[in-house]
Amino acid sequence: MASRGCKVSPGLRPFCHQLDQTGQHLFCVCGTRVNILDVASGAVLRSLEQEDQEDITAFDLSPDDEVLVTATRALLLAQWAWREGSIVRLWKAIHTAPVAAMAFDPTSTLLATGGCDGAVRVWDVVRHYGTHHFRGSPGVVHLVAFHPDPARLLLFSSAADASIRVWSLQDRSCLAVLTAHYSAVTSVTFSADGYTMISSGRDKICTVWDLQSLQATKTVPVFESVEAAVLLPEEPAPELGVKSTGLHFLTAGDQGILRVWEAASGQCVHAQPRLPGPGQELTHCALARAAGLLLSVTADHNLLLYEARSLQLQKQFAGYSEEVLDVRFLGPENSHVVVASNSPCLKVFELQTSACQILHGHTDIVLALDVFRKGWLFASCAKDQSIRIWRINKAGLVACVAQGSGHTHSVGTICCSRLKESFLVTGSQDCTVKLWPLPEALPSRSTAPDSGPVLLQAQATQRCHDKDINSVAIAPNDKLLATGSQDRTAKLWALPQCQLLGIFSGHRRGLWCVQFSPMDQVLATASADGTVKLWALQDFSCLKTFEGHDASVGASRCRPSGSDGLVKLWTIKSNECVRTLDAHEDKVWGLHCSRLDDRALTAASDSRVILWKDVTEEEQAEEEARREEEVVRQQELDNLLHEKRYLRALGLAISLDRPHTVLTVIQAIRRDPESCEKLEATVLQLRRDQKEALLRFCVTWNTNSRHCHEAQAVLGMLLRHEAPEELLAYDGVRASLEALLPYTERHFQRLSRTLQAAAFLDFLWHSMKLPTLPAAPPAL
Repeated sequence: MASRGCKVSPGLRPFCHQLDQTGQHLFCVCGTRVNILDVASGAVLRSLEQEDQEDITAFDLSPDDEVLVTATRALLLAQWAWREGSIVRLWKAIHTAPVAAMAFDPTSTLLATGGCDGAVRVWDVVRHYGTHHFRGSPGVVHLVAFHPDPARLLLFSSAADASIRVWSLQDRSCLAVLTAHYSAVTSVTFSADGYTMISSGRDKICTVWDLQSLQATKTVPVFESVEAAVLLPEEPAPELGVKSTGLHFLTAGDQGILRVWEAASGQCVHAQPRLPGPGQELTHCALARAAGLLLSVTADHNLLLYEARSLQLQKQFAGYSEEVLDVRFLGPENSHVVVASNSPCLKVFELQTSACQILHGHTDIVLALDVFRKGWLFASCAKDQSIRIWRINKAGLVACVAQGSGHTHSVGTICCSRLKESFLVTGSQDCTVKLWPLPEALPSRSTAPDSGPVLLQAQATQRCHDKDINSVAIAPNDKLLATGSQDRTAKLWALPQCQLLGIFSGHRRGLWCVQFSPMDQVLATASADGTVKLWALQDFSCLKTFEGHDASVGASRCRPSGSDGLVKLWTIKSNECVRTLDAHEDKVWGLHCSRLDDRALTAASDSRVILWKDVTEEEQAEEEARREEEVVRQQELDNLLHEKRYLRALGLAISLDRPHTVLTVIQAIRRDPESCEKLEATVLQLRRDQKEALLRFCVTWNTNSRHCHEAQAVLGMLLRHEAPEELLAYDGVRASLEALLPYTERHFQRLSRTLQAAAFLDFLWHSMKLPTLPAAPPAL
């Protein structure tokens, strides 16, 4: 659902994201890979990864969008035909330390690389050789850029000394060292005529340079650490405050907003509204002029695409989710999914297109989510001690319509009313539960009011436990409330007064989740002791205990999930685990089922959200169809045996892939008076794949003394009539022969002992001397 991003140190931040000139493809570094995303759908079209599987330190796409070059920690450069996903050329970077930056020239023929060894190298990617090697930069060269006019053959670089060096490719020398910044230079951008350059730095200034005299003409204080500056097209853009055709540039930095500046006056003419919460700092910004799109990247790896002339948001991509703490279906048709990760922002995805919308409002990590019955309203709670209610409209746009605060510690759990959109309940680390009524008009509003979200007030507050409250649940009739705590107990309360009705005791460790049964008067509790218990609401007795997880059980929707990364499905009647879903690599924190219980979502610490589909009915239908087909085939087999059509009967039995059925056919053939000839004729007419299957079945039969005669008969026919070369060409024949030999020797030894015993008995019989019978007395 959300791709996993790579984190880099703030001191060395390569450009990890790039748009092609058409704005159709987005290139993102993810550890050892470069993922290529389709901007329209958000789908990953291809992942490029070198065989050495080393982390990528820098990459660049040529201006003609044809060549992609990557650099890895193994000091190798790879030239990719990225549309085919193949490496065209692989060569050593010659740098003595990893490449930190690279850039193509405007003709897409020269590539400059800046290394952590302080060297700058230039490569001809068409003729495949190195053209220049520039030394003199102290420390890491983290920025390289060519002059936009290829005839001038100028290369600009910046290293740890906060200066910009101008290199002449024609003279192979350093023309000038531009010093105006007092901290790291983060970007350089050039005017269309090539006579002006603007540089940005983390010293909170941008400098305008005259490239004819190589002197600074203007210093613009921007009052933030700037990570990127982009020159806008020299044309009016009223929506951005650009009213003249002079130079205007856009900055992105640690304030988390895009601002437009007039170069001549140094005035800010436009600024985005600032969003709440941490992690909004912008780390990169780039302009795709042909597509008219602007890409910005936040510190928490969210990618935002804007229309360049108006800064209207076009697309959002969630680049890194870290730990996913909770997840819920949204909409009456479960068309969207809301995800709470280790961030103050919520991410809403449309399941069909994977389009993402990032919601800002909380100022600390969002811990839990819940959705009201109809699916239009959902609630969130966070470490900032507040709750928020959001509404999704028919177009899929989400807005905050209400907010409330009152807890004195983090709000870790939230539950919405079940019958009507009338109230919600929260539980906190302050050991209290609060009941929040909703205004009657709130559910009918499509967007947030102009004055901002409605302020909620708690109707009731109750101290419920002696330790943190980890879970709250509202009964289907909205009259009961269950709470689960770190104090190892669950409690039942009457709503709306929050009167204590009973206590559920029995777990050995703290409780992570409580849930009411939608059908019976039963409460389910999941605990860190690795068990799930079912309790009767009438007498608070434990009805059943499910044990099967190797670690704590973190969520329960009648489908427990645990910190072992497993999701288990249990049958309540027999206490049996009928299915274990093993797809996550770390703790499963969130679990939610759709309204029809035909799909489920799981969220875990491995940064993944997985959508599951209930295929029980399909599997049952397939099993029923398979049984019916087996009955028909069995009847057909019986008819063929009755008609003594042995060849078709044997072929049908082999196609069923059941050794016992094939054995039955062989035995039926051997019962025939002319069994030897008929068995031989039948076996020899089989196809090669059928003979291979028959040989595998012989291995199974030969392990049993009752069936070894049929196995030996078939094996003897194959050995007599098949050439050794043909037998050796059979699939798996060597393994079959190795399995046949020991049992065959055992059968022959047994037969030899039987023959010896029979011969001895015969010898005894002939050697016995019977006494002569006395003659009968004469008759009187």
